[in-house]
Amino acid sequence: MALVLQLLPLLLARAHGDAGASLVGHPGDRVNLSCAGVSYPIRWAWAPSFPACRGLSKGRRPILWASASGIPTVPSFLPFAGRLRSLDPAVRQLELLLSAGDSGIFICKGHQEEESRTLLHVVGDTADCRTSEPSHGSVFLQVVIPLLGAGLALGVGALGVVWWMRRACCTQIWTTWLSGGPAGCPRWSLLTRPLSMRL
Repeated sequence: MALVLQLLPLLLARAHGDAGASLVGHPGDRVNLSCAGVSYPIRWAWAPSFPACRGLSKGRRPILWASASGIPTVPSFLPFAGRLRSLDPAVRQLELLLSAGDSGIFICKGHQEEESRTLLHVVGDTADCRTSEPSHGSVFLQVVIPLLGAGLALGVGALGVVWWMRRACCTQIWTTWLSGGPAGCPRWSLLTRPLSMRL
């Protein structure tokens, strides 16, 4: 069902005789929106795929329009403020820094009311407004489990080194001298039983 809702804007665009372009991106990506087939573009609009996730109503809303000064206007109260910019004064090319909830149809309109449409889908956007970001619990486990594994490996390695040193230095029953021996081992002398204890 969610897949059908995601494809619905594209099907509607085809029904109007203009399939337009289709883009897919992740939050944090930068995408270019092109106004193709429009002689003199004057404004851009956006029809969100999941308006309820942004607290918006259905339908189009203006997001950018050309101005006589040559500096395109972007309303400061829109979700794209600070993330959307025109790459040329004629507003034919826009650059958008993606964020969750940006999925929808971007419409470029011209003087003669001709349109160019681009369907954008941001990975993770769904009709139930859930994101694919991991929960705090899963992040905690992802950090703690590797640390526990590394600590266990270090502990086993240290025990192995100690066992090897004891095996190399203590193959018989020894008694310690006061000074240390070579190669990091204590200096030992063989313990000899007195004659009275021999069989």
